Amino acid sequence: MTDLEALYRDLHSHPELSFQEHRTSGLIAEHLRELGLVVTTGIGRTGVVGVLENGAGPTVLLRADMDALPVLEDTGLAWASTQTSTDDTGTVVPVMHACGHDIHITCLIGAVERLAAERGEWSGTLVALFQPGEEHGGGAQVMVEDGLYEKVPRPDVVLGQHVTPLPAGMLGAHPGAAMAAVDTMEITMHGRGGHGSRPETTIDPVVMAAATVMRLQTVVSREVAPQDTSVVTVGSLHAGTANNIIAAEARLGVSVRSFNEEVRARVLSGVERIVTAEAAASGATEPPTIEFGEQYPVTVNDPDATARVTAVFAAEFGEDALFDPGALSGSEDVGNLATAAGVPLVYWILGGADPEKYRAAAAAGALETDIPSNHSPHFAPLSQPTIDTGVRALVVAAREWLS
Repeated sequence: MTDLEALYRDLHSHPELSFQEHRTSGLIAEHLRELGLVVTTGIGRTGVVGVLENGAGPTVLLRADMDALPVLEDTGLAWASTQTSTDDTGTVVPVMHACGHDIHITCLIGAVERLAAERGEWSGTLVALFQPGEEHGGGAQVMVEDGLYEKVPRPDVVLGQHVTPLPAGMLGAHPGAAMAAVDTMEITMHGRGGHGSRPETTIDPVVMAAATVMRLQTVVSREVAPQDTSVVTVGSLHAGTANNIIAAEARLGVSVRSFNEEVRARVLSGVERIVTAEAAASGATEPPTIEFGEQYPVTVNDPDATARVTAVFAAEFGEDALFDPGALSGSEDVGNLATAAGVPLVYWILGGADPEKYRAAAAAGALETDIPSNHSPHFAPLSQPTIDTGVRALVVAAREWLS
C-alpha cells in the first residue's frame, strides 16, 4: 500500500497550474498501472482515467481534481511549495495547492488501492478520474468534449468530495443545489493614455475602473432580493506601468456566483450595465470589452443518491461525524461529468481543519481569522485524520453501488 502521507507531501511540494499537471498526471498514471487498472492519459490535455473492471454490475466514477493555484504559500510547512510557473498570460507566478486538490488526489489513490485489494467483495466497474483545470479552464467539460465517455465506460453515478476548513473527520452532503454557479469575466475598460502631469488630455481608465469596482458592490446589495443569494467579486485589477503615466486601459477580473437562472441573469445584466455606464460617464470613446471565462452550472446533488451516501456514511462514521453544509457559494465543475453521462451526482464536503483549533476559534468567534480557508496562502489541511476519512468515504460510497 502507498504511504499516503508521503504521497500527499510530495504532491503538495510539487503543485502545477491548470492543464500543466504533467508531473502529477504521470505520477497518478504510474500508481494506477501498478494496481492493475487500464489507464488512459491525455484526456482533456492532462486528464488521467483508470478503469478496473470486476465482473457484472454498475459503473461508479470517482473523481479528484489535480490543479493548483497561483498563490504564494505561507503555511510554514516543511513540505511547503516553493514552485513557480508561467501562467496563460506569460507571467511567472508562485504555485500552491491552496484548495486541497493534493488531498483529493491522495484520497482517491488510497480508495483505488482499497477497492483493488477488496475486489473479491464487490462487483462492477470502477472508474477513477483525475481531472485537470478545475480552477481555470473548465477541465471537466474539456474532458467530456475530448471524448471521455467514448474512451472509458459511462458511469451509473458520479461521486466526489472537496476538503474544506471544517473539522477533520467530518463529512457532509447537501441534497439539491449544493454549490453555486459561477460566471467569470475579464473586463477591459478603454481610456486614452498620456502624461500624468496633463490629465486633461487623457481619459483615465484607473479612475474609470475604481468607480466601477465601487459601483459593482451595489449589484447584490440593491438588485438582488434579501432571500436570494449571489456574490459579485472583483478579484483582480490591473492598469498602468509607472506612476507618472496615465494608462490606456484597465483590466478587471470579475466573478459572479448564483443559485438560480433568474438571479444569475439579473446580476450579469447589472454588471454589464454598470461597466458600460461608468465608461460612458468617464467619457470613454470606446465601450468596454467583456470576455467570459469559466461558466460552471449549479452543482446539484441527486436527492435519492445523496440519501444513500449519507446513510452509508452514518453507518461507517457515526451520526456525530455528519453535517449538512447547506448550499455553498463556492463553485465546482464536477457536475458536468454527471450531466454529460445523464446520471446522478453526489458531491460531499470533507473536513480538513484541526478539530481542537476549530473549536477554540469557534468559541472565540474567530473562525474567519484563525482558520484559513480554501485559496488562502495559509490553507493547510490536517493530513490525518483527513486522508483516512476521505479514503474511507470514497470506498464506502462506491461500495454502496458496487456491492
